[in-house]
Amino acid sequence: MSGPLEGIRIVELAGLGPAPFAGMMLADAGADIIRIDRSDRATYPPREEPHVDLMNRGRRSVAVDLKHTEGVDLVLRLLQQTDGLMEGFRPGVAERLGLGPDVCLARNPKLVYGRMTGWGQHGPMAQAAGHDIDYIALAGALEPLGRAGERPVPPLNLVGDFGGGGMLLAYGMLAAIISAQRTGTGQVVDAAMVDGAASLMTMTYTLRAAGIWNDRRGTNLLDTGAHFYEVYETSDGGFIGVGAIEPQFYAELIRLMGLEGEELPGQMDRDAWPRMKERFAQVFASKTRAQWEVVFEGSDACAAPVLSLAEAPSHPHNRFRGTFTEVAGVVQPSPSPRFGGTPGSIRRPPPNPGQHGDEALADWGMTEAEIGDLRGSGAIR
Repeated sequence: MSGPLEGIRIVELAGLGPAPFAGMMLADAGADIIRIDRSDRATYPPREEPHVDLMNRGRRSVAVDLKHTEGVDLVLRLLQQTDGLMEGFRPGVAERLGLGPDVCLARNPKLVYGRMTGWGQHGPMAQAAGHDIDYIALAGALEPLGRAGERPVPPLNLVGDFGGGGMLLAYGMLAAIISAQRTGTGQVVDAAMVDGAASLMTMTYTLRAAGIWNDRRGTNLLDTGAHFYEVYETSDGGFIGVGAIEPQFYAELIRLMGLEGEELPGQMDRDAWPRMKERFAQVFASKTRAQWEVVFEGSDACAAPVLSLAEAPSHPHNRFRGTFTEVAGVVQPSPSPRFGGTPGSIRRPPPNPGQHGDEALADWGMTEAEIGDLRGSGAIR
């Protein structure tokens, strides 16, 4: 089984971070994606060991010189039988290469043209450089992250690059492809990380509008302000994450922590939260992480061990579900979400640039002679 997107074809102009992540999601779900890598990065003959940029998995790579007329013509020819194209350049770069939306949609009116940028295609900052931390800062997503009295803490580059960027690009591509199949008309998908990060903050804006979220970082229900939504250190230097929000789950947490007999303030008594955090810290410091795991196992206390990247693949629940898998000797997250009838899969490890030129182009309708001519001219490597 090759996934629910079997039959969908996409051309991906190689980029960094969020656009490849979108390609990974679509490839995991069965889309046939040709990744157009830079010809000056081609490795021929291919190296024996695969690249370890896991976000490039599942695709075939063709190394194309996009400054070569025949290289650009090759991409345009591929687009005639393609559902979508994805690029992650600064605004205007694709146009200068001769691969802007107007040119591409003229070749294939049903094409979905996905564009991944930090600031979007238009606006005062559209041409400015930036990274995840800048996009989430402007979106209002960084300021609430952190503890009271401390600086905001970037959550790796999960919110801007991947949640607000790559994941929403993949969503946008699929929504527009469905529309194109229904209407016969393609369109441009402008996926900006600043927009996506703001979208991820919708629930927080809901809480703020309802008057139950204030703008003082680290003092709210979900930002470590509450003692029942916090991370606590154990006696061996490990950590337990606690998220017992609902009253019945909080009651179970209190019981399993051995605090049921104490006279405690109400769960939502905000004035008591700092004092209760100190009490919880004392209790959690009395046992090792492994001991607390045994205490909470299978319960509704909403408490879980904080696992490292090395530990997570070996946890019994993750092993049972196959949450992680090993491909070409590299442990990595498995495709997600899961499809009951047409399960996705990791078809191949990340390619070396240009590794599949002959194979992929032949599958997409080019003759051996045509491929040889392109190679001879330097349009592909």
